[in-house]
Amino acid sequence: QVQLVESGGGLVQAGGSLRLSCAASGRTLSTWVMAWFRQALGKEREFVAAISWSGSRSYADPVKGRSSIFRDNAKNTVYLQMNSLKPEDTAVYYCAAVSGSRLRVGVNDYDFWGQGTQVTVSS
Repeated sequence: QVQLVESGGGLVQAGGSLRLSCAASGRTLSTWVMAWFRQALGKEREFVAAISWSGSRSYADPVKGRSSIFRDNAKNTVYLQMNSLKPEDTAVYYCAAVSGSRLRVGVNDYDFWGQGTQVTVSS
């Protein structure tokens, strides 16, 4: 079993930055795909970014150019650096993991999920 614990969320003004962290335990995830999703109030969960064990990355269009996903395999941790935050980035951000090397963007593609961390961007 894999446990994922997110941290780093909070309240930030528009234009600010946040770095989210996702610490994994229960299994070494160095060969897994790790991803971030988000869910705004009243909306469906959506893909934000993913990274493979080799460092390949994929980003959703709304965050491309403003966000960076990276991982520290030695610490079993994945990060999401978000810059130039906008009010529409307000959501609960979830970390997800799936075994394998292929980057995936679907909610149903991932087997393990964290509890989420709230990000609120004020205008």
